[in-house]
Amino acid sequence: QCQLNGLWRNDQDSLMEISVLRDNGDFQGQYLTRVTLSGGCAQVSPLRGAQQQLGEEGWPTFAFTVRWDKFSNATTAFVGQCFVDAGGKETLSTMWLLREAVGSLEEDWKATR
Repeated sequence: QCQLNGLWRNDQDSLMEISVLRDNGDFQGQYLTRVTLSGGCAQVSPLRGAQQQLGEEGWPTFAFTVRWDKFSNATTAFVGQCFVDAGGKETLSTMWLLREAVGSLEEDWKATR
C-alpha cells in the first residue's frame, strides 16, 4: 500500500513533506519549490489536501493545494495517484494547475497555467 506521509522530491528537485495524515484522509504539510514565477528565492509554503481512502488494497488518489503567498500571488492545485512498483518504490503521479492573480477580468486569459 502506498503511504502519502513523508518526504517527496520531484523531477525539478522541489520538496514536499506531508507531516499530518488523518484517519479520514485529510493531510497537511509544506512544499519547497525550486521553480518560481518571480525567479526569486523560494520559501516553504503550506499545503493542505485529501486522500481517497481505499482500504488495504489499491492505489489512492489525492488532491492538494499550495498557497505560494510568501513569494508569489498564486495558488496551485495538484491531483494525482500514488503507486508502488514491483521493487517497492512509491511514486506520486500528478498533474497541476496554477492560478496567478491578475489585475482585471480582461487579463483573466493569462492567469492560469
